[in-house]
Amino acid sequence: MKARITVTLKNGVLDPQGQAIEGALGGLGFENIGSVRQGKTFDVELNETDEAKAKNILKDMCEKLLANTVIEDYRVRILS
Repeated sequence: MKARITVTLKNGVLDPQGQAIEGALGGLGFENIGSVRQGKTFDVELNETDEAKAKNILKDMCEKLLANTVIEDYRVRILS
């Protein structure tokens, strides 16, 4: 089973990388940018056929390693 985990900073947490990207885009002439928030994506392949079990395993991965849940949110999506 394949899954995609997306980790982003929580609303209200300062995002200096996002601000730098926003400034760079403005410097390249993209003037209609409101704001940019950066994040990270993990594509994970599991040897699991039960979707509920897979989601629990992926959530556990996020809670223990992939996301800093104090300042980051994560979203798990099963792809196949």
